Amino acid sequence: MMKFVENRKKFYAVSIVVIVIGLLTMCINGVRGVGAFNQGIEFTGGSLIQVDMGQPLTNELKNELLVLATEITENEDARITSAGDTGVIIKMSRTEEDKRTALFEAIKEEYGLESNALLEDKDFSASISSDIKWGAIKAVVVGTILILIYITFRFKDYKFGMSAVIALIHDVLVMLAVYALFRIPLNNSFIAAMLTIVGYSINDTIIVFDRIRENKERKGIKEHEPVQAELVDDSINMTMGRSINTSLTTLVMVILLFILGTDSVKEFAFPIIVGVIAGTYSSVFIASPLWYEFTHLKNSEGKPSKKLVKDNA
Repeated sequence: MMKFVENRKKFYAVSIVVIVIGLLTMCINGVRGVGAFNQGIEFTGGSLIQVDMGQPLTNELKNELLVLATEITENEDARITSAGDTGVIIKMSRTEEDKRTALFEAIKEEYGLESNALLEDKDFSASISSDIKWGAIKAVVVGTILILIYITFRFKDYKFGMSAVIALIHDVLVMLAVYALFRIPLNNSFIAAMLTIVGYSINDTIIVFDRIRENKERKGIKEHEPVQAELVDDSINMTMGRSINTSLTTLVMVILLFILGTDSVKEFAFPIIVGVIAGTYSSVFIASPLWYEFTHLKNSEGKPSKKLVKDNA
């Protein structure tokens, strides 16, 4: 049986190292003048043209349009998405109107389009992106508060809620570290990936907490009485198989998406892969040992727990 509580400081250290590396990377990127994160055009504003191609957007057509956009506008961050059955939207960093016009003329000549095939040609402001960013931040904060309230109410112990929230913060920081380290573009996929991982991680954490509660009741331990490390270790080991099997099943599907998907799909799949791993790690190695820490900080007389002192010796 693996001793999670006894080795908890090692697990904490691994998480701290990863998070510190991410924070240092953000600082270094900021000093270099490239920004802490690689913000996509959805977050910085830019230009777009929408064209009716007269045909569905296939991978081959998308690649051809990307080549044209890169050559003519000299932007290497162009993103192409479908709009309806035959329309395409080409987004890029802020581009002069004459270059956008040249791009459409090249597309029109290459694919035999009419002048009315140009449906939209404009710059879009970063203010929209600001709303998206603040919306994502508020969603995470509000979700975290609601999770804290829910878990505290469900388990009748605020220490469970505190442990779960810290584990979620851990997952968010790990995700941010990955985005900073690998310069993954921050776009709408980032928001979806972040919220997905928060939901995935808390579900796994609650399963472990449920088993701890069941084992406490089975052994007749009252709600606010400290528990032995063996009970926490037993609870984690009992749910370990389920956690690993669930994570592996999810990872297989997401890895296939990453291998076979388009660039935009890969930008979503890679953070999900990292997030699933981080969420499983925090549920098993961080949340429950943290709860053990909180339950042993002080005993009923307000003195440090002898058990925790012994474990830390």
